[in-house]
Amino acid sequence: MSNSNTANTATNNAASKPQSEARELEKGSLGALKGLAPFLKPYLRQFVMAGVALVVAASATLAIPYAFKQMIDLGFGSHAGVHSAEHVNLVFLALFAVASVLALATAARFYTVSWLGERVTADIRAAVYRHVVQQSPEFFETTQTGEVLSRITTDTTLIQSVVGSSISIALRNVLLFLGGLVMLFVTSPKLSSIIIGLLVLTVLPIMMFGRRVRKLSRDSQDRVADASAMAGEILNAMPTVQAFTHEKQETARFSASVEDAFKTAMNRIRARAMLTMLAIVLVFGTIVFVLWLGAHAVLEGSMTGGDLGQFILYASIVAGAIGALSEVMGEAQRAAGATERLLELISVKSEIQSPAQPLALPPRAANGAALSLHDVSFSYPSRPETKALAQLALEIKPGETVAVVGPSGAGKTTLFQLFLRFYDPQLGSIRLDGVDIKQLDLETLRGAIGIVPQDTVIFSADAMENIRYGRADASDEEVIQAAKLAAAHEFIERLPNGYKSFLGERGVRLSGGQRQRIAIARALLKNPPLLLLDEATSALDAESERLVQSALEAAMVGRTTIIIAHRLATVQRADRIIVMEDGKIVETGNHQSLVALGGIYANLAALQFHNVHVTH
Repeated sequence: MSNSNTANTATNNAASKPQSEARELEKGSLGALKGLAPFLKPYLRQFVMAGVALVVAASATLAIPYAFKQMIDLGFGSHAGVHSAEHVNLVFLALFAVASVLALATAARFYTVSWLGERVTADIRAAVYRHVVQQSPEFFETTQTGEVLSRITTDTTLIQSVVGSSISIALRNVLLFLGGLVMLFVTSPKLSSIIIGLLVLTVLPIMMFGRRVRKLSRDSQDRVADASAMAGEILNAMPTVQAFTHEKQETARFSASVEDAFKTAMNRIRARAMLTMLAIVLVFGTIVFVLWLGAHAVLEGSMTGGDLGQFILYASIVAGAIGALSEVMGEAQRAAGATERLLELISVKSEIQSPAQPLALPPRAANGAALSLHDVSFSYPSRPETKALAQLALEIKPGETVAVVGPSGAGKTTLFQLFLRFYDPQLGSIRLDGVDIKQLDLETLRGAIGIVPQDTVIFSADAMENIRYGRADASDEEVIQAAKLAAAHEFIERLPNGYKSFLGERGVRLSGGQRQRIAIARALLKNPPLLLLDEATSALDAESERLVQSALEAAMVGRTTIIIAHRLATVQRADRIIVMEDGKIVETGNHQSLVALGGIYANLAALQFHNVHVTH
């Protein structure tokens, strides 16, 4: 296995284990939120609008204490006179005007940042999903589907909270903190200096606690992802779980995982509660002490009542801003962990990429595509020490039907995965119509290949759309024609709503043979020059197999076909039969010549045909 494959596998393993202690120590800081910049950049105008609303709202809030000072000193203080009532009226009118501006600006800010949160989250989810579906099978060998789903749902929800709320709250409170601080010094430099000095001392324990909260937040997200991954795996295997009566065991496993997530979450919640309590006690204790000093200053005549009232309000604003920022810091730290996990997922690069300047396939020949393998050797990334294919050489002519047989593990399905470029061989090359498939755009390569897999995938849609998956622009008539060729038309017509019948999740409303015929119809609709049949008739009864075999023989006309089959009755009419064992081609010929050879194929034929050699 190449070093690059090893590196990529290591990267994928890292992505599948976000709870890695090494990474826990290296990351988790708020700096991870910088990774959101590419998603925020397209919406700069909305951010500016939110910023303007934010500044207006903060300015209105900071104007309120000054209005109260005017009211106290000029309305009720020693300077109050015959015009005090008129002055009080004006002050309250000004207060109402400020409150109206505050209300409008706050509503505008809320709407804009909420829109940004929803929009950016939708973009992130789409980007992550788009990236994941472009990964090679190697990625899914090492990453659980439930883990990916947890990142797309739970982690993006945390980011939505930050972008759509926490950032706005943080900026608003930063403005209030700074503005309040300036006004405190304007009101009383002496008291302000004392309060600032004491507040600096309170920040140190708060920061120390914040680090613990950050680590616990990351742990909490990882435990939730573990539970989601386990649930996804079990729900996708319910028939097996129930067949082996493992419902209680699986329920217990999931309950234990959920309980583990709960305990981790409670550790995080306790730490955040302590952080909040510590922040409130230290900050407000500082403010109360300074206000006690201020009260004595009023009694001594060095401050007016209005100055003290204004100082109290600004101190409250500063204290409230600090408290809010400590709350937001906890949310931001959780979102930083979520951003890390999403960026890790997006940073995983598949080795299977389209070339920067892809070549084009020659015009399609009337009789199909030519396929050749030149000394191909391959090991799966998860099993680098085992050769799945070893120095394989093969030439398949246009229009030829080649059957590949051999015992399980011989490398038959691996061939198909390499043809589709799900993996690249470590040595050798594969050519389609004379072009190295590594030089082809992946969409071009896979568009030229139709496949009927052994494990048929049926989507949660109706029969018409499941077949149309083979070619998205196909008309209803073309879909129906493909279904007829695959002997699927009759049973589809008998469904409650015909071609519009919903087939259930993973096709649970169909038999195995019916699912297989849907897959064959899908491949026929695609009409590719190269057709790959991986046990295409394995799940059919004798009558359906006869119908499908006849349809496949008609479909093979004008295209190259490669068939994998354990049931030798389905491959006897192939132009050539290739026998594989341990990743190598050990025998080649037609049915009669291979039976006469007396090797592996002859033994397989003897077992299946009870020593009766079938001839044409």
